[in-house]
Amino acid sequence: MSESDAVLIGNKPVMNYVLACITLFHGVAKEVHVKARGRSISLAVDVVEVVRRRFLPNVKIKGIGIGTQQMAPREEGGSPSNVSTIEISLEQ
Repeated sequence: MSESDAVLIGNKPVMNYVLACITLFHGVAKEVHVKARGRSISLAVDVVEVVRRRFLPNVKIKGIGIGTQQMAPREEGGSPSNVSTIEISLEQ
């Protein structure tokens, strides 16, 4: 997997990420990875479902990976926090 076939989910509207996935599939990518952390995980699931159900019905979910990432403390002397992560792999 290269970084060019990954869609990193943030705070933008769902359709922005859907368009990014569709653009990758219409390019050379046979596989697209949708990645998110924390509160963006539900947005990532929405993106995948919109891509699959409305725009590219032949796209299948290849795999789903979940995990936890330890983030550095926000302030000096604080304790590190754990953030949930998800990676959804789509293939055409």
